[in-house]
Amino acid sequence: MRATNEQENVAKAFVAARTKKTPLTLYPGVVPETMAEAYAIQDAAIALDGRRIGGWKVGRIAAPLAERYGDNRLTGPIFADEIVDGSAGECPAMPVYEKGFAAAEAEVLLCLGEVGEGAWDLESVKDLVIELRTGIEIASSPFREINDHGPAVTASDYGNNKGLVLGPAIAGWRERDLLAMPVEFRIDAERVGAATMETMLDGPFGAALFLIRTLRARGIAIAPGTWVSTGAITGVHEIRPGQRAEALFDGQICVGCTIESL
Repeated sequence: MRATNEQENVAKAFVAARTKKTPLTLYPGVVPETMAEAYAIQDAAIALDGRRIGGWKVGRIAAPLAERYGDNRLTGPIFADEIVDGSAGECPAMPVYEKGFAAAEAEVLLCLGEVGEGAWDLESVKDLVIELRTGIEIASSPFREINDHGPAVTASDYGNNKGLVLGPAIAGWRERDLLAMPVEFRIDAERVGAATMETMLDGPFGAALFLIRTLRARGIAIAPGTWVSTGAITGVHEIRPGQRAEALFDGQICVGCTIESL
């Protein structure tokens, strides 16, 4: 769907707010009513932004809204310059919009190889995965209320993404029951969430299938080496500059970061 002039103006407003670090107290234009409208705004913003995309975040649309919006997930770009390696015990500082919305999420990250035009399913899509890691998605937007107006609004501003921390790999993941793996999330050493991937609809590989289908429909190619942040496992945990986030997978695989203000 090609962006209308009104949608182009929304995209320009979001890109300007992110670039200038200007908080938005109101949605900057006509609110999208469908995911197609949201992705038209997102596509326009990506074109205006001009940076290389290194990955895509996938987020869940809550059950009461999934029927209305025609899908149970949404997606947004993760720019390559906002993907940080924290797999060797580093604790990188990740910036957020202090007067906007800011959160951190424990996620499984998939690095895809050559996707091509194949018809994939939950089993065969695993063959596309060249690397699987633990990680933390940083969700942040200049618009404080981005998650309060439905998934189309969330998707319209890059899906509410502001970066990705690549954690250690999960060894032997092809032979493991990933859905049953326990995951904890802590902020300043206090546990704020715990769950398994059984809560993630059809799991991380279902998120990959969704992304492939959705980007194909938008005419966007998935380059080899693209990361997929497959969805929050323990929840969306709001966070402030100065705090530390830490995700613990299987009781032993840890990835962390600190949060700083833009």
